[in-house]
Amino acid sequence: MNNQATSTKENRMLTGMFRDKDSTEGAYRSLRDRGYADDEINVMMSNETRDKHFKAGDTELEGNKALEGTGAGAAIGGTLGAIIGGIAAIGTNVLLPGLGLVVWGPIAAALAGAGAGGLTGGLVGALIGWGIPEDRAKEYETGIREGGTVLGVTPRTDEDASYFENDWKTNYRGEHIYR
Repeated sequence: MNNQATSTKENRMLTGMFRDKDSTEGAYRSLRDRGYADDEINVMMSNETRDKHFKAGDTELEGNKALEGTGAGAAIGGTLGAIIGGIAAIGTNVLLPGLGLVVWGPIAAALAGAGAGGLTGGLVGALIGWGIPEDRAKEYETGIREGGTVLGVTPRTDEDASYFENDWKTNYRGEHIYR
């Protein structure tokens, strides 16, 4: 498994894969904590992963825990709310039932514009449409099918890009992090 970050061009999307709920929430929270809004963060996961870990019914439970606690507990509850909110509230979220995917963020608008029927390449085709090279798309396809989540963001600065690369690898077990 290759976890090396690669820099190829400024203003490119930084992407990473996260294999579990806690890693996904932590990486998402790191983006939000650094000032990135929900509508700047791209997320791709399987329908099954969404149903298992990010159901709307979890919001109330986590929200109540957040109210009772402070620090990390509150942040995690707030993050889960943000992830669920991203699925439910951002106007640019797309369910691709033929592929078993849920996608939201700026990339969802592009996929919706292409039309789900135009995604003849399946999951790899959708990822390539996201601007991810084919070899990386295949890595992400495997991870998504195994329950992982891919996050992507266009960093505002090189400092942000470096921060997220390091943070995701070190603190959230991010895999296949590229920019």
